Order: sequence, then C-alpha cells, then structure tokens
Amino acid sequence: MTYDVIIIGGGLTGSAAAHYLALDGVPSLLLEQADLNSAASGFNAGSLHLQIPHDPFMELGDDWARRFSAIIPLLQDSIALWERAGEETGEDLEIRTPGGILIADTDAQMRDLDRKAQIERAAGLAPEILSAADLRDRMPYLSNRLAGGLFCAGEGKANPLISGPAFARAAARNGADIRRGVRVRHIEREGGQYAVHTDHDVFRTRHLINAAGAAVSDISEMLGMRLDVQKFPIQLSVTEPAEPFIHHLVYSAGQKLTLKQTPLGTVLIGGGWEADLDSQGRPVVNPDSLARNLGVALNAVPDLGSLNLIRTWAAFVNGNASWMPIIGEPAPGYYVSYVPWIGFTAGPMAGRIAADMAQGKPTETRADLSLFRP
Repeated sequence: MTYDVIIIGGGLTGSAAAHYLALDGVPSLLLEQADLNSAASGFNAGSLHLQIPHDPFMELGDDWARRFSAIIPLLQDSIALWERAGEETGEDLEIRTPGGILIADTDAQMRDLDRKAQIERAAGLAPEILSAADLRDRMPYLSNRLAGGLFCAGEGKANPLISGPAFARAAARNGADIRRGVRVRHIEREGGQYAVHTDHDVFRTRHLINAAGAAVSDISEMLGMRLDVQKFPIQLSVTEPAEPFIHHLVYSAGQKLTLKQTPLGTVLIGGGWEADLDSQGRPVVNPDSLARNLGVALNAVPDLGSLNLIRTWAAFVNGNASWMPIIGEPAPGYYVSYVPWIGFTAGPMAGRIAADMAQGKPTETRADLSLFRP
C-alpha cells in the first residue's frame, strides 16, 4: 500500500500533522503503536508556555537562555494555531490564554526574573515585572508573602486529554487513514521511497514524518541516525472541583511548579517533579516528590489547602539536554518533528511544519528553523 505521506506517532504533533495535511488536501497514513494520545501528549498538565523556563535558566545561565529564546517565535506561532484549533476541529479543546505569572519568594529571585525578562524582551515577548502590591491587586488568590512576579500575556492551558484525539478525528473526517496498534519494525529506503514494515503490512511513501515523541530516536536509528532524545518520569496531581479562583498559569521561581484551574474547576498541580520507575520500567508516583510539590503549591496559593486531592499520576515527559527542538529533513523525504519538554505547547506548530515540509512548501513561522535541524 502506498501513501503520499506516512506519519509515525499518534500524539499531538503527529495528529496535528495529519490534520494540516488533510486540510491541504493531501492524503496521509498515521501509524500509532498503541492508542492515540497514550504517551506524553495525553498525560501532561496541558500548560501553554511562552516564557523561558526558569529552572534551566538558573542552572544553565544567560547564554543558554539566549540560545533557547530562538524557540519563542515558534511557541507564539503555535499558540496562535491553538487559538484556531477549536474552530478547525469542531471541538472545545478548553483553550484559555489569560497569561502566566512566575512568582518569586525573595528579592534575590526578583532580580533573577528581571534578568530573564530582559532576554525575553529581546526575543519578542513583553513580560511585565509585578511587585508584591501588584500581585495583591491583580491576583489576590496568590500568597501575600510573595515578593512579586513576572507576568507573561498569552500563556495558558488546553485540555491534553481531548486535544490530540480531536486533531486526529478532524484529520480522519478529511480523508486521513488513522491506524492504532500498529508497531513499526523497520524501515528501508527503496528507489526514492520508504518502505515502512509493520507486524503485518508494508506501507510505502516518498514522504515520511517522524513524530514519535520519545521514540523519535528509535525510528531514526532504523535509518542509521541517532538523535538526542530522552524521556524522564514525572508526576502530576489534580484536586476536586472548586469555584473558579485561580485565573492564570502559575509558576514558581523558588521550586518547580505549574498550577492552573481547569474549566471544570479542578486544579492541576505539577512542575516536573521526579517520579519513580517500577520493576518493569513504568513510571509510578514518588511520595516524597508529591509532598514537596504540594508544599510549593500551598506556598503559592494557600486556599488550595481546603481542597481534596483526588488523583496523582506518573508519566514520561520527552526531553533532551539542550532543550532545543529537532525539526528538519535529515534525509531526502524524511522529516523529523520533535520538541522536548514543552512539546504540548509547540505540538500544533510542529505538526504544521512537518505537514509543510512533506509538501515542499515554506511554513509561515517567525522562527528560524535552520537552528533546529537534526
């Protein structure tokens, strides 16, 4: 069986690529080894990021932050696609972009925020330094012990449980062939085509998109390439529903935290706290990480103490040491689209870029894609 484009990976990026190809009238085949959205795309906290992440900024320094800031236009363009995704897919993806606030406990942390903000402004963002009085006035749900924060308009959230599958359903309605439970065993290059061998079939194409998330390197190794791709076990928690009172995406400059309230009223609490692995290598909850994560959350939003926690879960997040995307065409007709750590934010744009590369046309993005070549 031959297809114009074959996509490997049924997470957000792969599903978005199938959607944008279908919108352009290009039939594609999407192959997913398990079920759609069953890895990082469906188990993350649903944050939509624009800021330079604070933890690696503090660890890796200003020079790293300046290199990383090349990603900011990509994230801006992706959030613009998120804003249109509900209309395009015909589903409510619970997208809200009220802005994000990175809070500081001390004056020293405020100085770090100011230094980071200068780099972000040079990259096209307009972050706003807020004093303790500003926080009390604009975000009264935050602790009154905070020293201040850095506000970034345009940040927010979407629902990770429904977003990827919504892109896939829209793609299928427009002609994409979506196949679940199909594992790619090996790939061969045959006379200008790629032969994708699965357990039961061989599919051929001239244009192959690798959007396999943590398995991006495994797929590339079938073609003799090794990429810097890793996966890390982290955990998240969710509370019972409450009346709306947290109106922004909340981070902490002190310890790891992402915190947001969903349209259903539940509060998602995360930030990349380390989970454990069981005897079979599966991520499981680490109780010490849970206690520390909740402590940071309570320090930021004391009223969380009145809510019951209803679930904590562990999952893998895709990452690499540089935090830089891997996007490009390392071999003729073979396209890689991988964004570490913040792949949920970048997923729609990463899919759009992959779809455009497979069609041989430029992508309308302000990002310098040459910086992300494999």
